[in-house]
Amino acid sequence: MSDRNNTVGFIGMGMMGGGMAANLLKAGFDMVAYDIDPVKNELFSGLGAKIANGPVGVAEGASRVICIVETSSQVRDVVLGDGGIIEGAQEGDIFVCSATVDPIMVRELHDILAEKGIKMLDAPVSGGVPRAESGELSIIVGGDTAVVDVCQPYFKAMSSNIFYMGEIGSGLAMKLCNNMITQVTKVVVAEAMALGTKAGLDPQAMYDVITVSTGNSDSFRAAVPRYLSGDFSPGGTIDISYKDQELETAFAKALGVPMFMAAASQQVYQMARAAGFNKNDGSVLIKLYEDMIGVQLGPRQD
Repeated sequence: MSDRNNTVGFIGMGMMGGGMAANLLKAGFDMVAYDIDPVKNELFSGLGAKIANGPVGVAEGASRVICIVETSSQVRDVVLGDGGIIEGAQEGDIFVCSATVDPIMVRELHDILAEKGIKMLDAPVSGGVPRAESGELSIIVGGDTAVVDVCQPYFKAMSSNIFYMGEIGSGLAMKLCNNMITQVTKVVVAEAMALGTKAGLDPQAMYDVITVSTGNSDSFRAAVPRYLSGDFSPGGTIDISYKDQELETAFAKALGVPMFMAAASQQVYQMARAAGFNKNDGSVLIKLYEDMIGVQLGPRQD
């Protein structure tokens, strides 16, 4: 086999992609990589990756390419834009989209790539930055099972759970459902904690009770310690959550499914964006409620 067939390509070494790419290198895979941020390219060059000059260079250097960028338009540009992977990929290559983007758009890209003999999976990930770094993500896959089998070694290097959901786009459909629950829950958690604090309850005592009661959830356990410490550094950002909610509601409209809670909660995230919290963690939603009702759950910096 050629060096190209023994090399994995990686595009997008951001908050999630950085940990994923690092774990592929730790597992011993040769890598050709690219990010629009030169700092990340320099970092991964130091970790042992060969840095390409763009998506086409990644595709020229690797027969399996994983991409995790932020938006549907960015994925489309990576694949079909000037210097996109379609210009460098060969028949039989595999493109794995791990970005959380529009499932319908991904199905369209799958069909375009298939015309050139290029295979595609959607394989979004869940678990946040800590699990991306530890290699314990959940990878949620859609596409042809034979292609999934070929990619299993890469998936196992980045994750502790691999779920196969069905045809192309099914992984993303599942990811949007999961994210919807998380995003709506974060709003409810902020409202409940604000209500209790306004009623005179101690926020730490509320946390202690709820973590062993029926209101407990991963979202609750992740958010409330940040309320109490005042640490709103991004694990995921308000902007990314809002982008995901746009995907969720648009997908629902395309399928004719009403989305009351997703649509209502999106307005809270929009309020956070209007307040300048775009690049903060989703737990920063609590500050909206604190400002509205005149309470404070922990130390705050202006």
